[in-house]
Amino acid sequence: MRHVAALAGVGVKTVSRVINGEPNVSAATIARVTQAARTLDYQPDLHAGNLRRADGRTRTLGLLVGSVDNPFSGTVHRAVEDAAREHGVAVFASSLDDDRDREQEAVSAFLRRRVDGLILTTVSESQDYLAPELRRGTPVVFVDREPAGITSDSVVSDNADGAALATGHLLKHGHRRVAFLGDREAIQTARERRRGFLEELGRAGVATRDVPMVEGLHDEESARAATIALLDSPAPPTAIFSSQNLVTIGTIRALRELGRHRDIALVSFDDVPLADLLEPGLTVVAQDPQQIGRLAAERVFARLDGDRSPAARTIVPTRLIERGSGEIRPRQEG
Repeated sequence: MRHVAALAGVGVKTVSRVINGEPNVSAATIARVTQAARTLDYQPDLHAGNLRRADGRTRTLGLLVGSVDNPFSGTVHRAVEDAAREHGVAVFASSLDDDRDREQEAVSAFLRRRVDGLILTTVSESQDYLAPELRRGTPVVFVDREPAGITSDSVVSDNADGAALATGHLLKHGHRRVAFLGDREAIQTARERRRGFLEELGRAGVATRDVPMVEGLHDEESARAATIALLDSPAPPTAIFSSQNLVTIGTIRALRELGRHRDIALVSFDDVPLADLLEPGLTVVAQDPQQIGRLAAERVFARLDGDRSPAARTIVPTRLIERGSGEIRPRQEG
């Protein structure tokens, strides 16, 4: 910093004020200091600066998402980064992969770096290990899944309602034997989507005890195999509700391998890339991960700015997008 100050012809305190974005520094001085820093390839030590900064902040957030290769998680990630950038804040991100050990390891790594706030997707039965951090005043916002064991802000989709919307759509098109392909039961969103599915069948007077249900699916291959087995069973379904986007991709592969994509109806919870380009196009109950990420980031920054209101659960609605696959009627009524 002394070298930058000497090259710019200003004092070290002035360089510090420019680096930390403090007010009442002329544009000409900012330009000289910035140019000198570039010339010397100077990068400020953010952790050292944090020790002297009045608010004690590191201008960083920790973000834990399901998996960065999942389109839903990727969109949440991007929305958080866009919001953080407006505040001059960097984002450290990690993937959960629905691994409880990985969850706590990632959160511990964020906290060791003294992040100012956390935005988390979690899978552990309880997040009470974060209670000390909440008492210290660290903002923690949960996305996609709500916390257990503690009270904290959350931003989630209306999973049960979205599943009911998908199920009702298939029932409206004449289906009574609708199969459910679900994620792992330990995951909160999977349980909520199953609940919405079964409740909608019950409201329509469809007996649920014999409904074809395959759960514990979490990737394309397991979903593909499950779909093939269902359609090869003595009483195959006429329609499928796939409750997770990666499961949906495996289901699509199976239907196409079997040549059944034009006679088995399919509705997916969550969209998948290029879904509108398939033939028929994929009917989905779409979440809004961009809105979820944006609202979560806004909540963190509101807390950092002094918002002490009670923890809030924000529900982001889903919407049905009809593209063709969910509008296929059962053969016997075709």
